[in-house]
Amino acid sequence: MTTLLSISALLITVLLMQMGTGALGPLDTLSGIELGFTTVEIGIIGAAHFTGFIIGCFGAPALVRRVGHARAYIVTVALSVIAILLHPIFPVFWAWCLFRVFAGLAIATSLTAIESWLNAKLTNKNRGRFFSLYRMMDMSGALIAQSLIAILVPVEHFSYMLLAIILIVSLLPLGLTKSVQPELPETGKLDPLFALRISPLAVIGVLIVGATGSVIRMIGPLFAYQSNLAPVEIGLFLSLFIIGGAVIQLPVGYLSERFSPRQLLGLFSSLTIIASVGINMMDVQEIFGIRTLFVLVFIFGLTTMPLYSICAIHANNLIPARQMTALSASLIFIFAVGAIVSPIFAGYLIDAFGTDAMFLYFAALHLILLMYTGYRALIRPDLAPRRQYVYIPRTSLFIAKTIKSMKRRQ
Repeated sequence: MTTLLSISALLITVLLMQMGTGALGPLDTLSGIELGFTTVEIGIIGAAHFTGFIIGCFGAPALVRRVGHARAYIVTVALSVIAILLHPIFPVFWAWCLFRVFAGLAIATSLTAIESWLNAKLTNKNRGRFFSLYRMMDMSGALIAQSLIAILVPVEHFSYMLLAIILIVSLLPLGLTKSVQPELPETGKLDPLFALRISPLAVIGVLIVGATGSVIRMIGPLFAYQSNLAPVEIGLFLSLFIIGGAVIQLPVGYLSERFSPRQLLGLFSSLTIIASVGINMMDVQEIFGIRTLFVLVFIFGLTTMPLYSICAIHANNLIPARQMTALSASLIFIFAVGAIVSPIFAGYLIDAFGTDAMFLYFAALHLILLMYTGYRALIRPDLAPRRQYVYIPRTSLFIAKTIKSMKRRQ
């Protein structure tokens, strides 16, 4: 109970932060449609977010080490609020790109401050239990954020003000906590090619995960809008993707005890292809069309969300525990590369072939992953000892330290 009370401020903060920032991407997409932005421009705005995010991931530790966790969080929330409030004041494409770079940078820095603080507060005995609680709060915030799309009116000042207010409220728990801020450990140097030397399959997988996740979050609302879904239905469309990813975590843990990461990659890639092709072939206007779409999007989230963790664990199986942090940094960088490039490329595809091209694009990506998984299984037998599955967020470098401590205890 004492530990829970000491980290309760961090848990409430991450819930509110995800609520405030998680709705910004879909809101920008729907607002961009109203403002006449092209699909490529909407994709570039999404890429700008992940550009800021990757800068923040590797620049944030220096800021946190310099001013402390709480001050770093306050500074970055202020930056996020400014970036959000400027959206309706300057409804211009290039201005929004700049705002999203700053927002992405601020989100990465905020997560670094929260997760490094959380990691320092936990012990090897309680780390797994409270890390699961942290994941639940993180996913709950993201889920609520998608649901907010039902009430947020595109382009309106009120919509952006509401997100800014939620972020400002997130300052209160950390501002009022009496918890002592810990020292920030060293993160080590970034070696982007480290993961490639360890596991080319993990690199391809994480690259495809980044490419898929950024497009579904940024271009997905456009797909739903052009499928004539109402605002409430668009919010449900986005929420079901996250719900699918949340409910699969325990079953994947069970499956990981019986199957290798490569087998799981093959299974989930195959299911993703089926779900993607199914969505592409269906007609929302038919009887039960919308319900079928929602079921398939739920399955799509269920099959794609665990892939990052499966790829990371496959690579982790090939290295000693002391190299996990370096591997995590490399994988986050590769994930961000996919997330930056993919929305722009998908925007060009959709401009050329229509919104139906989005899920065909996903099917093609996961077909590549499926084929490469089979190829790697043929040329490199899976002889490495297995580590237990655990959901690994691609948020900050300090999650790797938390996972590493949990593995050491096991």
